[in-house]
Amino acid sequence: MATATLATVSPFLPSPPPAPARARTRSKRTTTRPFLRAACAYALQEGQSRRFHRLPCGLDLEVIAQPAPAPGERPPLVFVHGSFHAAWCWAEHWLPFFSRAGFPCYALSLRAQGESSVPQEAVAGTLETHTGDIADFIQKEVPSPPVLIGHSFGGLIVQQYISRLQGSELHPKLTGAVLVCSVPPSGNSGLVWRYLLTKPVAAVKVTLSLAAKAYANSLSLCKETFFSPQMDDGLVLRYQALMKKSSKLPLFDLRKLNSALPVPSVPDNTTEILVMGASNDFIVDSEGLSETSRFYGVQPVCVEGVAHDMMLDSSWEKGAEIILTWLEKLTP
Repeated sequence: MATATLATVSPFLPSPPPAPARARTRSKRTTTRPFLRAACAYALQEGQSRRFHRLPCGLDLEVIAQPAPAPGERPPLVFVHGSFHAAWCWAEHWLPFFSRAGFPCYALSLRAQGESSVPQEAVAGTLETHTGDIADFIQKEVPSPPVLIGHSFGGLIVQQYISRLQGSELHPKLTGAVLVCSVPPSGNSGLVWRYLLTKPVAAVKVTLSLAAKAYANSLSLCKETFFSPQMDDGLVLRYQALMKKSSKLPLFDLRKLNSALPVPSVPDNTTEILVMGASNDFIVDSEGLSETSRFYGVQPVCVEGVAHDMMLDSSWEKGAEIILTWLEKLTP
């Protein structure tokens, strides 16, 4: 398990956040505690709506929803983002795509991300808090067992959710789960060491890009970290701006994350799982993809010609179509 010192050079966790600036107070209908809401303006597309799910603790989670065009029997899809992203990253392409295919879609912004509330005490979330928040949303607002889809560190949160399914009334059952360019069950320490030992130049770049947040002010570094070389620079700049505004607190507290890993194994797992990686992923390498697939005893799918942000990349359809094929076999 990685130590706290090693984690500070991790290419996957943001550095301590600056003090929130000019944050908005919550409306009068909420508790009197002065929770703040992260500002991350994203213009919704036709058919999409934004609402807020109230957690038992009083925080609101942003939800971007897009229903299927007509009622059907297909399971809902619940999307969970990773660091520096929010619900908007799914709303751009994948929500419209899967909605048209008949799947009701919900994309969440985790606490202190996107338009979700910022805790008053300014404490980053943990695997347990994020997992509990998702469980609360599914239990109260999703009408049938969903397919949970997680990207990057969102994939690690989905893995934690799966590990809590057995014998827990607090975690509603799933129809399935998809892990997209996910951090492996052991966390990112193995990824960090492999980069440091075999790709030192890449290790410096990815650490500067993410741990030092240099991606936010460098078009070339943002593009190399998240997207394919052929990605339009104008789109990269647009997504870069959204990323800069998406995270008011780190997604995780480093020490608490380390103490919670590895994700508990699930010997009698009955959840159908699709493990996907990207051939041009600058963050999660092929060994990380293999570790995740071995953990769940499934064959991984590596999508050729796409980068880490598979759902936003120039060839975003490739990953979406693979997931759709898997979903149609899962729920005929």
